[in-house]
Amino acid sequence: MKEVFEGSLWEAELVKGLLQAEKVECMLRDETLGVVTSPYLTLGGNVKILVNDKDFLRAISIVNAR
Repeated sequence: MKEVFEGSLWEAELVKGLLQAEKVECMLRDETLGVVTSPYLTLGGNVKILVNDKDFLRAISIVNAR
């Protein structure tokens, strides 16, 4: 699995939706941490989106096009 995005929980959910609409399987990592720390954004709490290695280049192009 490779990381294609890192951001707040709501941003990650939006990007995840874009990827899923393009039939790219993905998963969120650290989403619980994002929920717990979201009121304290300066403390971190970034959520990552991971995709399979075979989908990495396609996913990056989708994320960058947003």
